Amino acid sequence: MSETAQSSARGSATDTDQIPAIRLRKLVKSFGEVNAVDGVDLDIRQGEFFSMLGPSGSGKTTVLRMIAGFELPTSGSIELDGADVSTKAPFERDVNTVFQDYALFPHMSLIDNVAYGLRVRGIAKNERRERAAQALERVQLGKFLARRPAQLSGGQRQRVALARALVVEPKVLLLDEPLGALDLKLRQQMQIELKELQRSLGITFIFVTHDQEEALTMSDRIGVFSNGRIAQTGSAHEIYQHPQTAFVANFVGTSNILESGIGGTPAGPGASFVVRPERLRLDWEAAHDAAGQASGERSLAGQVTSAVYVGHATQVHIDLDAGPGIVALLHEDVPDTDALQGRRVTVSWAERDAVWLPEAA
Repeated sequence: MSETAQSSARGSATDTDQIPAIRLRKLVKSFGEVNAVDGVDLDIRQGEFFSMLGPSGSGKTTVLRMIAGFELPTSGSIELDGADVSTKAPFERDVNTVFQDYALFPHMSLIDNVAYGLRVRGIAKNERRERAAQALERVQLGKFLARRPAQLSGGQRQRVALARALVVEPKVLLLDEPLGALDLKLRQQMQIELKELQRSLGITFIFVTHDQEEALTMSDRIGVFSNGRIAQTGSAHEIYQHPQTAFVANFVGTSNILESGIGGTPAGPGASFVVRPERLRLDWEAAHDAAGQASGERSLAGQVTSAVYVGHATQVHIDLDAGPGIVALLHEDVPDTDALQGRRVTVSWAERDAVWLPEAA
């Protein structure tokens, strides 16, 4: 190959890599006078695990359904690998969806369930059974090819649903709260397995959930939805450590939102700031004022209203003398949480742990 041809090939590969797996532009979905999705702009990268996180009614599931083709946008566009698919039917899009209810055929064996999508696509019987067996092996169910869905646990049925979605080799896999029906231990196990599966396959996963722990555990990036819009997009670390709005701070983890200059502390660059409970230090000896605090540290006095043991720590709820109620995490052993109620305490935090909210700057 000539140098010119090689340069051209490298340029083409680079251009292809830069094309998002999914691109949404000014996406709107209206139901009557209500905008369930209100002008969403989003690029989801090739091969990333992207989570759409938000409360019920925030628009995340509607966005997923529009990407899948189950709903058509009122306005705006949806691109898959650079091609506009906004008006195409679901079967014309190279995506597949895994639902919370699995939707397996109860009268079919596992291998026939997984092979069904290949059968619809006209794949020869021998090839589709071979590919279905490989897909079940990939999700650690290769020994159960002849079983029926009723003979499996909930977690195993979820794996079958995953294998059926993956066997057709979609460019994008859409997951609509697929772990919601599982118990806590199984859900945590499936979170790890899903992430490992996505890494090994290199397929773009778009995961819808209202569970912040799921999103933080599995995602390369997270989009936090609120009222039909994306409030913030970023890595799990960015979303948790540097929330950009009070909504994100409160929805992703527990947050203490305090006003600038509270209790005579020096004012900062905004009207309010966030301090996470694990960043607070409690001093039980005596309540002291801000004048006695260490350099780079802020302190406020208050009174404990309740304490709750949560296993790895104790959540201590405190009413500040100069401000609102806050929550701190106490990691030392507290055998009698009731003994803390009513006690005076000084709450301190390092200035570097206060995250100022840009929306109020």
